[in-house]
Amino acid sequence: MIGNLLEWYDFAIYGYFAATIGRVFFPAQDPVAQVLSAFGIFALGYLMRPIGGIVVGHVGDRYGRRTALTFSITAMALPTFLVGVLPGHATLGIAAPILLTLLRMVQGLSVGGEATMSMIFLVERAPPGRRGLVGSLASLAANGGFLMGSAVGAAFAALLPADALATWGWRIPFLLGLLVGIVGWWIRRLLEDDPPRPAPATSPLTDTLRHHGRLVARVAGVAIFNAVGFYLMFLYIVTWLQGVDGVAPARALEINTVSMVVLLPVMIAAGWLSDRVGRRPLMFGALILAFAGAIPLLWLMHHPDPALMLAGQLAFVVPAGICLGVMPAILTEAVPAGVRCTAVSLGYNIAFGIIGGL
Repeated sequence: MIGNLLEWYDFAIYGYFAATIGRVFFPAQDPVAQVLSAFGIFALGYLMRPIGGIVVGHVGDRYGRRTALTFSITAMALPTFLVGVLPGHATLGIAAPILLTLLRMVQGLSVGGEATMSMIFLVERAPPGRRGLVGSLASLAANGGFLMGSAVGAAFAALLPADALATWGWRIPFLLGLLVGIVGWWIRRLLEDDPPRPAPATSPLTDTLRHHGRLVARVAGVAIFNAVGFYLMFLYIVTWLQGVDGVAPARALEINTVSMVVLLPVMIAAGWLSDRVGRRPLMFGALILAFAGAIPLLWLMHHPDPALMLAGQLAFVVPAGICLGVMPAILTEAVPAGVRCTAVSLGYNIAFGIIGGL
């Protein structure tokens, strides 16, 4: 959970500081183009997620879950630190955005494997009748990382003058990620090894593509709602509140942080409840609620009163939290153990990396 929290903290702070990063690395463009450029690199990192899912999933199926988890956290912590020390366009010229893009691609590779490996690891080791609850802890850790990124962003935006935040303050959250990464790497080195598995006749990727293509598509279909809904409502929304509604950066981050705090117990409750009433009824109920509420709740957020903005986002917390809490168990249970890491990682990251990222 600590490693998963770090992965998503590192990935989230880039989104929260996208406007500032755009000014540092794309200074010659107008403000809208700066944000689009920053989020374009963000999307490119997400497009690497299916590749990361294939690589880390193959390692998990062939060499064990612990090895895959140790690799993924290393591939996230080091690029995050390097983003924090990377000089901007004023120093490196065109090399600055190119290097930023390469670092984001490595981060995307890492998070593509981490997101699914952590939930598979937890669900596989859960006691009977507790898979939903234990699996929801993976979502708790991931969203805790987003929450930590949002909270750190809000704190720095509140404590530092705007010019200091734009000049050097935005770099500190990236540098802090290295400390958490070292702790997470050390803990993962202490995990118990997986029980020995018979060597498969073919690679897990080959077996997945040859025999489980429809299953991969079903995994992607289940994950699509959160792939779009979560990144819209808890990541891009910070930039939307500032650019469209004219909300101050600190206030936008505060609204988002409060909503993500509420999201955590909703996920745990959904995972617990799914062990008692089943996964499918909860998933269907959440999707219907989100579909019916999308337009009125976004209209509510497009209101000058911060209390109504918060109310709109809090209402989105319910369907998002239910799906996030149930998803680890329902995906892990749907796929055979021999290709579980590869098939779940591939389907999940097609949804999150390609559809959600773009």
